[in-house]
Amino acid sequence: MSLITLGLSGALGYDSAAALYIDGELIAAVEEERLVRSKHAKGMMPVESVRYCLRSAKLKPRQIEQVAIAYAPISLFSPARWHYASRLWYAPERGLDALINGNRRYRRYVRQVRAMLGELAIPWDKIRFVPVEHQLAHASSAYHLSGFREKTAILGIDLKGEYATTFFGYGENGQIHKIKELYEPDSLSGMYAAICDYLGFNMLDGEAKVMGIATHGDPDKYDLSFLADYSGKNFRMNTKLIGTVGLRRYKHRDVGHYFSPKLIEKLGPRRAGDMFQDPYVHYAASIQRLYEQIATAMTTHYLSDVIKDSGRLVFAGTGAFNVKLNQRLLALPSVKELFVQPAAGDAGTAIGAGAYAVAKRNVAVSKLRHTFLGPRFTSDRCVRACESHRDKPVWEVVENPAETAAALLGEGHLVGWFQGRMEFGPRALGNRSILGNPRSHDSVEMINKKVKFREAWRCFSPSMLESVATDMLEGEHPADFMTLTFDVKEKWRDMFPAVVYKDGTTRAHIVRKAVNARFHALLLAMEKHTGYGVVLNTSLNRPGEAMICSPEDALAMFFGSDLDYLIMQDVLVTKRPES
Repeated sequence: MSLITLGLSGALGYDSAAALYIDGELIAAVEEERLVRSKHAKGMMPVESVRYCLRSAKLKPRQIEQVAIAYAPISLFSPARWHYASRLWYAPERGLDALINGNRRYRRYVRQVRAMLGELAIPWDKIRFVPVEHQLAHASSAYHLSGFREKTAILGIDLKGEYATTFFGYGENGQIHKIKELYEPDSLSGMYAAICDYLGFNMLDGEAKVMGIATHGDPDKYDLSFLADYSGKNFRMNTKLIGTVGLRRYKHRDVGHYFSPKLIEKLGPRRAGDMFQDPYVHYAASIQRLYEQIATAMTTHYLSDVIKDSGRLVFAGTGAFNVKLNQRLLALPSVKELFVQPAAGDAGTAIGAGAYAVAKRNVAVSKLRHTFLGPRFTSDRCVRACESHRDKPVWEVVENPAETAAALLGEGHLVGWFQGRMEFGPRALGNRSILGNPRSHDSVEMINKKVKFREAWRCFSPSMLESVATDMLEGEHPADFMTLTFDVKEKWRDMFPAVVYKDGTTRAHIVRKAVNARFHALLLAMEKHTGYGVVLNTSLNRPGEAMICSPEDALAMFFGSDLDYLIMQDVLVTKRPES
């Protein structure tokens, strides 16, 4: 009889998701934001996500055997609550709350989960309920799905959980062992997020922008090391400046920020104008370097002995979205292979909590081979969506969608590419993508002006054939999930400037036929049309919008932007010429 496990995320009030395992196989996973069309699904439980998982596997609610959540009670005897209370001495009401009522949020979340399961007819008294500590869920999502069987070093860098923010440990024989944790308010991701906030970006969404901007600045121009007291062994944020709470926070127009007025006194006013002016562009470069230095130093201190054993390192948490750090981690001595869990943020704790619960039952968790775990739609459904759409799109069923797309891309057009099951996680890996010709200088400008409406300096990522990767990239390493940057060989930098960062690196995605046959066919067709099996690839959505899920979502985006071509399954969609 199969073990059926449901994993849930969203305890922190955003990025709720559900994941379904049958025995050790991840069968389905989806973020609530994709289904309800609300970015980050703030304050929402993963109701629709669970419904999708059940439909996808053709299961009845009563067949769920265990439910795992990415949040757990923390004992008063743990150092976590005491550390939090002592570090927030200046806000005594928070410290006392941590000591006296430190699991209040957990209890509230369990009540919400129970109510949701009742709504979904999943009987609470029949399931095994498995609370998993938040950082342990991140760790499990990386270790258990990596496919590594040797003793494996585990790194987790996150903004926050119950109290822990950073995790160092190892996995062996399916079990996870903690070596060291950092606790709030001492958070590596929190340090980066504070400067992200200071630089005028929203936390959780702006960190990638800061990382990209950093490649344009000079990290030597300003020293930001005063933001934390740190060594290779310890890390403490300077909470007089950043990570502040309550009355210490800097406020502007009644909005509290993740830093104090003292940071403004030290660095100057919060950025409100051009990001590329001095000092802001250089602050971005400096915080990126500081973040890399501290993270790699602590990883070396706590994990080097484990890494020397097998050469394997896995990484998750919101900090794992920093692809420049990931490149530095891969370059550490003795690291032979780095697996970064592609849904590394809080939505990914749904798959981590589920994996942890499965492993606790002594069932081996299968390697994550792809992220195509969301809803799929037939060509007939896409046709019906076109027929019922109010703007009456022009559509036709094409014999070879990959060839059609490659021909359009070769002519310099942008193409919306909607195929198969939606990706889990933030990266478009060939099923919900906007594609462009990376050799066309107009592609980036068109995407920024017509679809994404984002800054002209933003760099895009390439999806490529393995043969292209061999010629284009320095070094050989798996790149299935667009989670690492690689140095680009000199001759290729000028050839594909749209997908190369200022520092000569690119966030590459290598496409294999066994993983995504239709996208692989498109790249082969691109090779025929342009000489190179590579495309510019960005997610199919508009700014502030969750990644597109359904044909109806795709058509709404298509007619809400200046995108000229959309291919949904075998259906080529265009707009009626203006009369």
